[in-house]
Amino acid sequence: MKNWLIQFIADPNLSDPNNPLASQSTSGHATLIMAQVIGIILVAVLAWVANWIAKKIILRGVHHAAERTRTQWDDQFVKHKVFMRLSHLAPSTVIYLLAPLASMGDTALSSGLRTSAFIYMVVVGWLVVDAVFNALTAIYNSYEFAKRIPIRSFVQVAKILLGLTGLIVVLSILLKKDPSRLLTGMGAMTAILLLIFKDSILGLVAGVQLSSNNMVHLGDWIEMAKYGADGDVIDISLTTIKVQNWDKTISTIPAYALISDSFKNWRGMSESGGRRIKRNITIDMNTIRFCDETMLEKFRKLQYLAAYIEEKQKELASWNTDQKVDPSDLVNGRRLTNIGTFRAYLAAYLKHHPKIHQDMTFLVRHLEPTALGLPIQIYVFSSDQVWANYEAIQADIFDHILAILPEFGLRVYQQPSGVDVQKLRGQGLGVGGQDSGL
Repeated sequence: MKNWLIQFIADPNLSDPNNPLASQSTSGHATLIMAQVIGIILVAVLAWVANWIAKKIILRGVHHAAERTRTQWDDQFVKHKVFMRLSHLAPSTVIYLLAPLASMGDTALSSGLRTSAFIYMVVVGWLVVDAVFNALTAIYNSYEFAKRIPIRSFVQVAKILLGLTGLIVVLSILLKKDPSRLLTGMGAMTAILLLIFKDSILGLVAGVQLSSNNMVHLGDWIEMAKYGADGDVIDISLTTIKVQNWDKTISTIPAYALISDSFKNWRGMSESGGRRIKRNITIDMNTIRFCDETMLEKFRKLQYLAAYIEEKQKELASWNTDQKVDPSDLVNGRRLTNIGTFRAYLAAYLKHHPKIHQDMTFLVRHLEPTALGLPIQIYVFSSDQVWANYEAIQADIFDHILAILPEFGLRVYQQPSGVDVQKLRGQGLGVGGQDSGL
């Protein structure tokens, strides 16, 4: 038996009629089948042993070593199962190398085993490279600059090309054709491929343009009304952009839509260090008048206006004297007004506000008067960009403005409501009667 096995391994071609072992066998065909069964079982056992060694010994050792290192790179490779998938090459390699032993000279069986093992290795290799891409993407995304230059779309393109390459290799193995010929033949299918992968191709082009033109990053606040998007970008893939809106819903936008359509990116605001406050308050023009001595004396007691009143009065008195203005009539010369003094107060108040960015655009201005009154616009920037804080700062400012207006003899214009009409009727006045004071 020992001599037979030695000769069997040394020259397993039992189908050869010149083989002395075949000639000595009373049933060469049955012996061949039995030898093949034994060979297949032996190769299967060796493949199982290789798989057990790879997973239970080598893979555990690699994972243990990765846990003990300080770097996070190997942890990502473990997390995305790169080494786990790589371990599947061990049994397939054993089968591929020992296929002639299992087939006992049967060319068709040996070729079938090798082909199956090789296809399995190609699939495993594709899965390993796919896991490597996932791990490298995770490592890349751990850095801050990844938000400015996302690579997920490019990785997805690489995966598609890798999958197509793997498919061509498998087909070339099954059809026993040169891969280059298959690639040539696929050239005729270009139109079909372009139709199938239209969104992917458009997404790839859009991804390149978005990255090269620095148009959108992960974490950017973008607004695109057409797609109901108003929030932070949470994902950039080959074909889509995901935006988490402020109401926590998710809007999905085609990547190429950011190139073909218009959208607003608030990144400039985030990077500037300030957030704009732009709001109007409409003053009833019937309440605008010159300041008399009583009003001026009152304004001098206001912390933010004392210096302004003194300086402005000296300036106006000097100008009126130079122009020989008759002060007996209010129309003559230059005088302080309650609306001008109010604007000066607002400017001083905002200059001393701790949450207003003093190095950015700072305006307290008149807008064009309308039928509703004279709009006074506050155009400044909050130094706190957090939405809730920004809204609180803005509300506090206008709370103060509305409360302080009567101190300057001014009134906010407000359209008459049902309550105002009832008051007029209660006083015996029609809607077209005397001024209700609104």
